[in-house]
Amino acid sequence: MYRIPAAIATSLLVSFLLIPIIIKVFKKRGLFDEPGGRKIHKKQTPTMGGIAIFAGMGIGSVIWISLDGLAGFKYLFGAVFISFITGLRDDLIPLRPMHKLLGQLIAAGMVILLEDIRLRSLYGLFGIYEIPWLLSVMLTLFTIIVITNSFNLIDGLDGLAGTLSLIAFLFFGVWFYLHDQQVMAIIMASLVGALIGFLMFNWEPSKIFMGDTGALVIGFVMAIAAIYFIDSNYSQPDSDPYKFAGGIGTAIAVIIMPLFDTLRVFISRTLRGQSPFSPDKTHIHHLIMRMGTDHASTVIIMDVVNLLFIGLVILLSAYSDMFVLPAVVIFAVLLSLLLDFILARRFPKKIPAKKFRKR
Repeated sequence: MYRIPAAIATSLLVSFLLIPIIIKVFKKRGLFDEPGGRKIHKKQTPTMGGIAIFAGMGIGSVIWISLDGLAGFKYLFGAVFISFITGLRDDLIPLRPMHKLLGQLIAAGMVILLEDIRLRSLYGLFGIYEIPWLLSVMLTLFTIIVITNSFNLIDGLDGLAGTLSLIAFLFFGVWFYLHDQQVMAIIMASLVGALIGFLMFNWEPSKIFMGDTGALVIGFVMAIAAIYFIDSNYSQPDSDPYKFAGGIGTAIAVIIMPLFDTLRVFISRTLRGQSPFSPDKTHIHHLIMRMGTDHASTVIIMDVVNLLFIGLVILLSAYSDMFVLPAVVIFAVLLSLLLDFILARRFPKKIPAKKFRKR
């Protein structure tokens, strides 16, 4: 199918050509992400590279998706646009948390109520198969908000959010393509191309950051892809060679790094008596860097771990979520405990907070 590689090439070209223009304009206008505080970068760096990601995705999708396909997913594209505007506004003039959440809720509501993309089954997990409509809507809304913000929180190192989302979009894109779901496959392909173009400028030393403009768009589309995958996978016949018996566990494994990192940080802060939303330096990438790994190596390590999780669920594709989900959680907890053990052995005393900064 020529549309898939064509969408990748188109979005890559748009992103690659647009980013130097964004960098030049933002430098001229003095729009930078300033170093200092908890931030890792040490020089003024233009942000809002998400503009190029959004443009690449949009142009690649509009050109290569059929008119019928565009019409059938018009509310999804409208919701992505709202996520883009919310992130852009927050990058230009920071929004209050509630206003930012409101933009996410409106976008999520459009997809759930108007596009009818939602979680319809728990695959027998906890004895639940079909989910009542109201519970389905609330569960889907919660899922979208959690995934969207987890990707926003993981954007702390050059190339980290970009490569993790690239891996996830590749997985979902291949699965949608194998099941002839062309619209979703082309959307995934367009994001893959746009992210490749962006990463050419975002790898250390980064020339531009994606900002909330990119993180909110990527996180939102990632949430929709995961939900669409879970729902579509459930409807596939058992004879389908590409069906995952544990669809929920599989989707979680594909985006495990931002999800587990967010959960881990929130639990850690709560146990210390802090607000789960208070900033600190306990994200997984900070802990890995404490072991002496450099910026790029830390990103590669997290990417490899994410690929290991995907390999695990592929090996367990014939098993239900009653087995797959605990396996994913246990594997994640064991890796986290191993990281804590290595750090405790290497640094028996508390590390001065001033030594590490977070962007």
